Amino acid sequence: MERHTNRLAGETSPYLLQHAHNPVDWYPWGPEALARAHAEDKPIFLSIGYAACHWCHVMERESFENEGTARFLNADFVAIKVDREERPDLDSIYMTAVQHMTGSGGWPMSVFLTPQGKPFYGGTYFPDQPRHGLPSFRQVLEGVSQAWRERRADIEQSGEALALAISASAPAVADASDSSVKLGEGVLDAALVGLEREFDARHGGWGGSPKFPQPMTIEFLLRLHVKNGDARPLAMARRTLDAMAAGGIYDHLGGGFARYATDGVWLVPHFEKMLYDNAQLARVYVHAWQLTGEPRYRQVAEQTLEFVARELRTADGGFAASLDADTDGEEGATYAWDKPEIDAVLGADAAEFDAVYGVTDNGNWEGHTILARAIGSSDTDGLARARRTLFEARQRRPQPARDDKVLTGWNGLMIAAFADAAAAFGESRWAELGAGAADLLLDRVRDGEGRLRRSWKDGRALQSGVLEDYANLADGLIALYEATFEEHYLTAARALADTILDHFGDPVGGFFDTADDHEALIARPKDVQDNAVPSGGAMTATVLLKLASLTGEGHYADAASAAIARVVTVAQRYPTAFAQWLNAIAFQLGDPVEICVSGDPAAEDAMVLLAVVRAAYRPFAVVAAGASEASLVPLLADRPQRDGLATAYVCRHLACRAPVTNPADLAAQLASGR
Repeated sequence: MERHTNRLAGETSPYLLQHAHNPVDWYPWGPEALARAHAEDKPIFLSIGYAACHWCHVMERESFENEGTARFLNADFVAIKVDREERPDLDSIYMTAVQHMTGSGGWPMSVFLTPQGKPFYGGTYFPDQPRHGLPSFRQVLEGVSQAWRERRADIEQSGEALALAISASAPAVADASDSSVKLGEGVLDAALVGLEREFDARHGGWGGSPKFPQPMTIEFLLRLHVKNGDARPLAMARRTLDAMAAGGIYDHLGGGFARYATDGVWLVPHFEKMLYDNAQLARVYVHAWQLTGEPRYRQVAEQTLEFVARELRTADGGFAASLDADTDGEEGATYAWDKPEIDAVLGADAAEFDAVYGVTDNGNWEGHTILARAIGSSDTDGLARARRTLFEARQRRPQPARDDKVLTGWNGLMIAAFADAAAAFGESRWAELGAGAADLLLDRVRDGEGRLRRSWKDGRALQSGVLEDYANLADGLIALYEATFEEHYLTAARALADTILDHFGDPVGGFFDTADDHEALIARPKDVQDNAVPSGGAMTATVLLKLASLTGEGHYADAASAAIARVVTVAQRYPTAFAQWLNAIAFQLGDPVEICVSGDPAAEDAMVLLAVVRAAYRPFAVVAAGASEASLVPLLADRPQRDGLATAYVCRHLACRAPVTNPADLAAQLASGR
């Protein structure tokens, strides 16, 4: 039987390609679909999801592969399918609409639009039959079609009102800032109080079920401890890091973290593995190791980086977006175990492994076992051997599908994690992996005018880059410079920041998510809250503050300060939703230190000095190294070597200490500034 083929067959997104043979007459978002809706005066059905989304797959099987449902949809609507990871601008706009209409949101997102793109009805997953208190998708289609014919004026009025509400929503958050709230230590103190109030002291983390990792929040707590020496934020951070690393959300055999826990105790994951989670979590475990020296944190960081290098690295050096939650349509099938299977595979090692990892006859999830271990349990050679053996056995199972598009912003986060690990652990391999992705993005995804595209796959760079692409990549490039001291990475980061200032800035302060020459949509999004990835505006502020220290250019700090001023009130009130802004604020208030080592970074005398710098977690420092007379880095200008030796310069508050060539003297200068 000949398969249907629709217009999605020409796309590169794995999510769109999953739907290329649905009987639904899908269009990708673009002029052709919108023109047809105008010409035929039909409402648009917009479906937004992503490749690793379990319920997206369910809705496809139940409704989009159903011939009868597809015929009705094709007759009365123009159907558009969007990969939210490729088009975060569309996802942001229409998710805001669904949240206005229903009070909540999620994926798959199902939204009905006028031909002008204005939303008037929406939801998330709709079943094929009425259940869970939801109408069937077919009933929804019939109801919307009837309303379009019989109550057109009401629909258009609703769409107009909703479009206006969407346009006003982001400025409303920013405008909530109270001019009486001054940027100072009180902001950080208030945020800490809020985090303590909502903290789950028993299980770690914030919130109940489902429970999400919050790497930006943990990063903020680590920074507070470094800044003030306060034990409370470090205790919260460690409790959360320990609980996540012990729980089922962490892959104890293959490394890496699942998207979130479906419960409140970190046991049962939603099994999809996202690049952005693993990038941010690997980085924060690196920092926790630098701060505490806890071997387990380094182990988790390295195992997570190994997972990314092994399973998410693409042939051209980038990093793929995700691994699916499902294997052959069954969620978690690759990862769950039964006790008889484990005992047969491990033999004499089984008893110890079963005891430590909670393996029982009855299991802990739907009759199966998700591996989790007691917090603080010791590792042994036998356990390490058992993990390797089980991992090899697991690799012989069917594996989840991979969404192998390379997303610029997510790769920027991953580059930063590899770079920080390279510097902290002294492992050049991690820097090489980060540099491979950076080179791909700069050479193939950045155009001749310095503008970024969002997505790279199959040799094609698609979709206009959004704010998070520029900001996250710039942050990754700064980290990569500080790990390798290859100056072209810092030059590229500065060029990206300049593009942000030229094309994304809001005259009242802050930054839009799309450029001034981006496709015109019903609203220009400006999402100041963090989600699974940092707010583009918050990461931009972070980058600009670092560049101000590295270059001495005050306009970078001015732009960052103007953006921070717009959100300072809401950031202190809702710290988990604005954690990256709090990280930027902490940097601004954290006694920033400029460290430069004049000399060849690969020479022994320079490496000894750099080892002192890298021996501790220094979130409020920027680091430069190179030959002063040949460098293009402003921080290195006019800072010569002394007596032919690598020489360190440490500056704070626009004042510099005496240059030193002895590692002990450098350590003393760095310690005295805390």
